[in-house]
Amino acid sequence: MTAQAEPLHDIAHLGNVELFTPKPDKSLWYFRDLLGMEIAHEAGDSVYLRGYGDYATSTLKLTAAATNGVGCVSWRTTSPQALERRAKAIEAAGLGIGWTNGDYGRGRAYRFRDPDGHIMEIYYEEQKYIAPPELHSNLKNLPQKFTGRGAGVRRIDHLALLAKDVEANRKFSQDLLGFQLREQVRYDQGKTEIGSWMSPTAIHHQLAYVVDVKGAHGRLHHFSMWVDNRDDVMRAADILTENGIFIEAGPSKHNNSQGFYLYSYEPGGNRVEVYSSSFLVVAPDWEPVTWNEEERGTGTYWGATLPDSFIQYATPDVQGSVAATPEVLKEAIASLS
Repeated sequence: MTAQAEPLHDIAHLGNVELFTPKPDKSLWYFRDLLGMEIAHEAGDSVYLRGYGDYATSTLKLTAAATNGVGCVSWRTTSPQALERRAKAIEAAGLGIGWTNGDYGRGRAYRFRDPDGHIMEIYYEEQKYIAPPELHSNLKNLPQKFTGRGAGVRRIDHLALLAKDVEANRKFSQDLLGFQLREQVRYDQGKTEIGSWMSPTAIHHQLAYVVDVKGAHGRLHHFSMWVDNRDDVMRAADILTENGIFIEAGPSKHNNSQGFYLYSYEPGGNRVEVYSSSFLVVAPDWEPVTWNEEERGTGTYWGATLPDSFIQYATPDVQGSVAATPEVLKEAIASLS
């Protein structure tokens, strides 16, 4: 019997996501007033926010920029020693950028690029959130009371990144970061990897890579926020519709992840998902689920078929035609759920 490699558990969880927006005031209104996040800090061109169930001081950074898309994706390590180990491994792989002094609420960090060019960093030191009196919860294990403002998103959940080469980015995440592969989509009798969903935690996926059919690099498909149940997703649909926010897809249920979802565009142009249900993976010997073209169908377990914009639009947007055959386009649409 072949000896199995010891699992790598140096990454604890998704810590923070930075989003670029050309409309910072309107984007802030969307996340604060409509989704119900709290402002934790403001500095320069950035505003730092958090969900009421996030234990860190800040989990979302909105940065004013000329275009939209994803900035730096931050992953917390399990220890200071794990931070050093991962930094050395990433540097040896030739993807390192270097050390920084951290950001608001986070300490020293090692910054790098994934194979597709997305900027990421790893860190350990993190400032725990301490609620002011007006936001203090009677639940000692809840970092902040539920305010009831907007959709009331609890926490950040995951993000989906586009990549020209999904396999290369998936292998990087597994081999150098220790992420566990949960599900993937392969077409052409398993020869081509269209999308992969991974996580360093029991959460079904905190990172997904899906093929960029326009052949671009470093783009964001969506950023996802968690709510407690399906009714909260439906309530978010009402709130967003009443405030003139474009809803692209949902409420519906994915087959992959079993998640209940709603996709909208925040005013800066980034796609944001309000997400619930799904399932946890606690088995250490989980066998990744692989879907083919026929099994995946439209990527929706039930509900309306995902629109063409679901694959043709990402941030920053890329002008020009889709660099893929209709078959690849069809499968990519199904995979991006």
